[in-house]
Amino acid sequence: MQTLQVNLGERSYPIHIGERLLDSVELFSNRIRGKQVAIVTNETVAPLYLERLTRTLGSYSVTPIVLPDGEAYKSWQTLQLIFDALLGARHDRHTTVIALGGGVIGDMAGFAAASYQRGVDFIQVPTTLLSQVDSSVGGKTGINHPLGKNMIGAFYQPRAVVIDTATLDTLPPRELSAGLAEVIKYGLICDAAFLGWLETNVDRLRGLDNMALTEAIHRSCAAKAKVVAQDERESGVRAILNLGHTFGHAIETHQGYGVWLHGEAVAAGTVMAMEMSCQLGWLQPAERDRAIRLLVRAGLPVVPPADMTVANFLEHMAVDKKVLDGKLRLVLLKGIGEAVVTGDFAREALESTLCVDYQALTQKLGA
Repeated sequence: MQTLQVNLGERSYPIHIGERLLDSVELFSNRIRGKQVAIVTNETVAPLYLERLTRTLGSYSVTPIVLPDGEAYKSWQTLQLIFDALLGARHDRHTTVIALGGGVIGDMAGFAAASYQRGVDFIQVPTTLLSQVDSSVGGKTGINHPLGKNMIGAFYQPRAVVIDTATLDTLPPRELSAGLAEVIKYGLICDAAFLGWLETNVDRLRGLDNMALTEAIHRSCAAKAKVVAQDERESGVRAILNLGHTFGHAIETHQGYGVWLHGEAVAAGTVMAMEMSCQLGWLQPAERDRAIRLLVRAGLPVVPPADMTVANFLEHMAVDKKVLDGKLRLVLLKGIGEAVVTGDFAREALESTLCVDYQALTQKLGA
């Protein structure tokens, strides 16, 4: 087992990474302060891991809360199901909420924990690659709104993150690729050497090689923990973690939540962010092309939906968390490993980026 620390003063917590950690009583008991536990999961994950985790927590009073699966259910209505179960089982302020699942479960369980009786403890147990390397770390919680993704929520740190790498054995290939989009992001924004490592090892990652996956998860979590420690509430540098997300969230919102997986939308959005960086003269086309080839090798889409117009993108991008005083800010690259957050660009550059024929660009690369 490997352990990292997210350093946030009194809100600091460990990230444990290893195989069969779902069976470790000690990892959980060290972070549970009361006698009540609520395990929030979904209809897909519950048959795989709910009984096992419940056995591990046998000395506690466990309330299972099984939600419908999918991004489309990341809503107020589904959130109420968590509150209904907590209140129905009379959970008090010493309860601990455990999120067992992917990013949707982690975000909703965390938001419920932040809200229930004005805040109870929670533990992240992510079971998808995307949630293991991204959403489970850093304390972002929330739900979607029909007008914008993740626009309602709270910053609320977990007591611990427990990453059992063996849960990836049951992850569908499409979900694994979606997680790789976030892994590749870390190489692009702050770790050029890691990007090179990914180019060498992407096939091992897609083949579920445990050593490669553990290395990728560890390096990704370490990168995110470092950024979060500097800027917990995304008032500055933390925004670089959103490379490709403004374009990607527009895709998710327009297509309907769940049609494109989050990582798929981020991958296509990352290509758009790199293209705009090229148009501004900040990134070399060869660097953009290098990243496109890696995203394709990871099994990810690099072309935005054909039915989305410039107007569609602009409409959805106007409702983005990085908009300040009515001005859109984007995460762009000044080189591999060097991300910037800026609103200092001409609207013409953005519109030109949205008009690029990404299908032709990709075909030209032979990717």
